Amino acid sequence: MAIETGFNRPLPAFSSLMLSRRQTLKFFALTGLMLTACEASGDRATLDTVDETLPDMNLTSTAFTANTAIPQKYTCDGQDLSPPLNWEAPPEGTQSLALIVDDPDAPIGTFVHWVVFDIPSDTRQIAEGRAPNGRFGKNDFGKQKYGGPCPPGGTHRYFFKLYALDTTLGLEAGVTKAKVLEAMEGHVLAQGELVGIYSRQR
Repeated sequence: MAIETGFNRPLPAFSSLMLSRRQTLKFFALTGLMLTACEASGDRATLDTVDETLPDMNLTSTAFTANTAIPQKYTCDGQDLSPPLNWEAPPEGTQSLALIVDDPDAPIGTFVHWVVFDIPSDTRQIAEGRAPNGRFGKNDFGKQKYGGPCPPGGTHRYFFKLYALDTTLGLEAGVTKAKVLEAMEGHVLAQGELVGIYSRQR
């Protein structure tokens, strides 16, 4: 309802002004929360890429070399075995290792294939088809184990990422990759990355 003035010009009622102020305060509060969430997400995103300032643990595989095709036996079209992996000794002070395998080319966004954390720091390799000692997070197949490449179409890249940490994470088994990355923030001493590609034969 409007208030009439001597100049015959309506002014907004007081209650309308108060509502507007409340809405404005809510808008700024929501904006602040969104910015905070974006900043946190951005911090976690940096762990998804190689930090050139950190030592490289030279993650390799005897099954394929960097940026070449992953053999079918390590995919959903074969035996779906985890590939053999090897790496160099992590820096002094390393308390545990973490391994994440994902596909950033999936049509629904990055698809997670393997999450392992609290791997003993003296581990230097993972044998073919074997799981390392440690705790397993949940992949995007909904399982706590390795799930090989299984792209719906085209050629996809698969990032094998190893992290040396100055702590053990102590998370429960079955947590997501996002929870692992969040717990890793500020604890990464070194990294290793190996990228393989795969396209299904139809």
